[in-house]
Amino acid sequence: MRILAEFLEPLAHFRREKVRDTVVFFGSARLREDGPLGQYYKDARTLARLITEWSEQFTNNTHRFVVCTGGGPGIMEAANRGAADAAGKTVGLNIGLPFEQFPNPYITPELSFEFHYFFMRKFWFAYLAKALVVFPGGFGTLDELMEVLTLTQTQKLAKKISIVLYGSKYWQEIVNFDALVRHGMISPEDLKLFDYADDPQSAFELLKPGLTRYALQPDTPETPAISKSRHPQRP
Repeated sequence: MRILAEFLEPLAHFRREKVRDTVVFFGSARLREDGPLGQYYKDARTLARLITEWSEQFTNNTHRFVVCTGGGPGIMEAANRGAADAAGKTVGLNIGLPFEQFPNPYITPELSFEFHYFFMRKFWFAYLAKALVVFPGGFGTLDELMEVLTLTQTQKLAKKISIVLYGSKYWQEIVNFDALVRHGMISPEDLKLFDYADDPQSAFELLKPGLTRYALQPDTPETPAISKSRHPQRP
């Protein structure tokens, strides 16, 4: 029953709020605006604001490219805050943890959710996402990044998704993708599944072509935020 509830409640809210798709931000809950790596916080806030301002031109009967995070502090707070700066809707998919994780105050109240199961939370990250921006983070961020990269590599997503790793120096030190190719664990073509960015404007310019090419479709009154068919389409 709890699993069903964690599917049906977000589904009902997304339909009611007419959220058609999202841009997901991953990143550490431990980064603070006034901390030693505070620039990442500021950059996430700026990038989320840029995306939200840009997305307003496509709002008709649904909301497009709504900024979505894990709902907690750090980078998640920064992205929700940036979307709120632009007066846009913004999603928080929170989860109960023994430390760090609590809803930040910038999430749209109607789009703030608390999950018990990681796999249901991940489902909602992937289901509506049209792009993913991954800021520096730890185990949770790495887990979420690898999950989406695996789904993309294995073509288990019935859509194209743009993936940007923010902070090239960090990511190239933490994950040696070239070594994975060298050892034959991934194909050279797999390195094309993502791009690197080091400033908000560059990340925004990397995201826009994919969102425009693969995600934008004319909105009509018959186009629901989420399919209301008996069986929702795969992400």
